[in-house]
This record gives sequence, C-alpha cells and structure tokens, in this order.
Amino acid sequence: QLQSLNIVYCEHGGSSRAVREYLSSSRIIEFAKQNPSVSISSKLRNGCHPYVQANYVTGSDKQVCIKNEPIKRIVNVMSLLNNSSGRKISKIGNPVRTLKPSIQGIWTPMLDIRNTSFDIKFVE
Repeated sequence: QLQSLNIVYCEHGGSSRAVREYLSSSRIIEFAKQNPSVSISSKLRNGCHPYVQANYVTGSDKQVCIKNEPIKRIVNVMSLLNNSSGRKISKIGNPVRTLKPSIQGIWTPMLDIRNTSFDIKFVE
C-alpha cells in the first residue's frame, strides 16, 4: 500500500513545466481527496529533472521520471504508483526441465486420427 508520494521538480527548468502546471492546478487536490491515506509532498530541486518517488508501507520505494511529460501522463504515473504494491518485478517459476521428454509431439487441430487403424506389434 502506498504511504507517501514525493514530487521533485525544478522551479525554472523546461522539463518541469507540466509538473508546475499540475501542482498549481486542482488535480493534485482531487488526487489527495481520493486518497486520504497517502501523504503528498513536493520538493524543489533546481537544476534537476522532475520525478515522482513513491514510498510504500513495506519499506520499498519506486521512482518514475516525468521529464517533459504532459499533465495526462503525470496523472497516469500518480495513479500507477498508487495502484501498485511496491514490490520489485520478479520472474515466477522456472521452465519445466525433465530427463524424459515427451515423444508424443505437438497436438494440432488438423490431426484427426479417430478413424485410422494402427498395426500394433508387441516385441519381447
């Protein structure tokens, strides 16, 4: 669960233009009202590109760069971070390995052997 969002941006940089517009608009207030359990803060860092840092209850965090992104993308990033768990993406499971591979072959819908007779010989 998301605990806090930190929006870091530059006061003068062109890459932070949309972030400054987003912070001055009412969209950030709407997001805060919809998510009262999330604390939102903004930090001014001149000379740096903007990013959003999310801190989760589990202790993990995520950072997403929003350099030169439009306001619509910033809204999507905020909701993406709010809806994610904060865990790192990891591959689940391994491919199946066996010492005795199948000799049956791959089934296809074109394989119709219902009316086919086979000569079965038992070898002793």
